[in-house]
Amino acid sequence: MIFDCDGVLVDSEPISLMRLTLGLNRIGVAIDVDTVRVRFAGTSMASIMAHIVRDYAVTVPDDFVATVKADTLRAFDAGLLAMPGVADAVAGLALPHCVASSSDPVRLAHTLGLTGLLPLFEGRIYSSTMVARGKPAPDLFLYAAASMGVAPDACLVVEDSVPGVQAARAAGMRVLGFSGGGHWAHDRTGADLAAAGATRVFDDFRRFTGLVAAA
Repeated sequence: MIFDCDGVLVDSEPISLMRLTLGLNRIGVAIDVDTVRVRFAGTSMASIMAHIVRDYAVTVPDDFVATVKADTLRAFDAGLLAMPGVADAVAGLALPHCVASSSDPVRLAHTLGLTGLLPLFEGRIYSSTMVARGKPAPDLFLYAAASMGVAPDACLVVEDSVPGVQAARAAGMRVLGFSGGGHWAHDRTGADLAAAGATRVFDDFRRFTGLVAAA
């Protein structure tokens, strides 16, 4: 089992997308949080910055990424929660499991530690900073599978973003789409996740054990 982190294990996306939006607004990028969600949810900061530089006529300050990251971690401290039921669902797994996330290792340690989930994954946490290409490229999921000693076609991924689903499918893995995070309040069916290739979409970790067994 390979879990994405943000939007799957922790309900961080509404917070982080808002902090990123406000940061972009401060440097002159006219963009709203819904557009940021559609364009950038599930992708790495490096990928986001490449898009901003390419698509907007703004000068990005050298400290922009560090400032947004620090601002986001402070916001997490004030209100980040684990997804309801996810701790019990992961603790009950009889399968090897790990995290493969677009977030950097500092943020992953912070969010998983803050929400009490770190002991469930410690030593098995993989970041897009460890590979050449982030999601939707398959590199991170292939790296996680290799590190766990498991063939890609024996992996089941849990993802909340279209780029994440696309990355898992490109890696030859099956995918469960998760639409229970705050950033999916507009569509709990997760239609975009299904269209991207998720085998099933669910919004409640109380259903997780049955979905894994069926997969």
